[in-house]
Amino acid sequence: MDFAFDARTEEMRAKLLAFMDEYVYPAEAVAEEQRARLASPWATPAVVGELKAEARRQGLWNLFLPDAENGAGLTNLQYAPLAEITGRSPHLAPTATNCAAPDTGNMEVLAQFGNEQQKKQWLEPLLAGEIRSAFAMTEPEVASSDATNITTHIERDGDDYLITGRKWYISGAMNPDCKIFIVMGKTDPDGADIRRQQSMVLVPRDTPGVTVKRAMQVFGYEDHSHGGHAEVIFDHARVPVTNLIGEEGGGFAIAQARLGPGRIHHCMRLIGMAERAIELMCRRAVSRTAFGKALAQQGVVQNWIADARVTVEQLRLLVLKTAWLMDTVGNKGAHTEIQAIKIATPRAVVGILDRAIQLHGAGGVSQDFPLAELYASARTLMLADGPDEVHQRSLARRELQQHS
Repeated sequence: MDFAFDARTEEMRAKLLAFMDEYVYPAEAVAEEQRARLASPWATPAVVGELKAEARRQGLWNLFLPDAENGAGLTNLQYAPLAEITGRSPHLAPTATNCAAPDTGNMEVLAQFGNEQQKKQWLEPLLAGEIRSAFAMTEPEVASSDATNITTHIERDGDDYLITGRKWYISGAMNPDCKIFIVMGKTDPDGADIRRQQSMVLVPRDTPGVTVKRAMQVFGYEDHSHGGHAEVIFDHARVPVTNLIGEEGGGFAIAQARLGPGRIHHCMRLIGMAERAIELMCRRAVSRTAFGKALAQQGVVQNWIADARVTVEQLRLLVLKTAWLMDTVGNKGAHTEIQAIKIATPRAVVGILDRAIQLHGAGGVSQDFPLAELYASARTLMLADGPDEVHQRSLARRELQQHS
């Protein structure tokens, strides 16, 4: 087995690491200062536009898309280490390289399932970083961990669809640059096959009947850098039938196709968060003294750091194996591993961040270090893209089938 990165990956890693050191890390404080002076907290700081321009100039753009015409032409295995690097500054680096969710998943959907007109109108400006987007699936009235529960209606009315429903935690929807929603709802709510009841339609933000009602907080954070998470009301919002993505009844399958690569991206970014936490732990440990000796000499601290290193190495190998399987046998062939990384990675990284917070004392829960916000992001990913328990249920069933 060859564990080395190939030449293309090494080249891109070197460029991205240099970009992070020279541009991204220094811009973190600048972005916060600029945001405090903006008329709207959801507007994009000027430094983000500068980062995007520089990333594009360097060819660090749309790294997630394997399509060489629109993206960098990287495989999942090649992109995974790059996602890890951007995960060290998850609220800035993915946006700077046009690799931020939910735009990544939406671009993948449009590239794979969109028609030519949809690609021209929406995919092209997303690829250029000119607009942002949102994916509207989760609903407050039902257990959205089971996507067949969604109640939003997509009703045919002549040459149009009428969309009615209430969504929440719709990532990116507070951003004024968010111009398009991909909305998942039911076109055939009484259909015999519960996985063929759903469809996806494109709904422009300025469509009459679309109301971005309020921002939803995540552990008290409003996540300005990602454009927030919003409650959105669709009240008989009318769009043409040509806004349907794929076919009627294909929404569930499209959602599953969207989530496979996204889980790789999330997990590798989580590993990047863990790496930054370990770095911060080590710096803190060698710079602080308690009870007569450096924290780095305290046995419990050494255990935390050692355990964190072991955990990260284990996670990275599992995620890279999953990326390799997705490249070689496809998402279905890597189903077990995709679920395994989605269960293991957020849970383990939350633990590492928790120890890092503990080591920093009061500073760990403050705004002076990134740890509290990283913790909120990592803990949320135990719910996003499917709660841990849903993946455990599915994975266990697959294992049991081999013995029944």
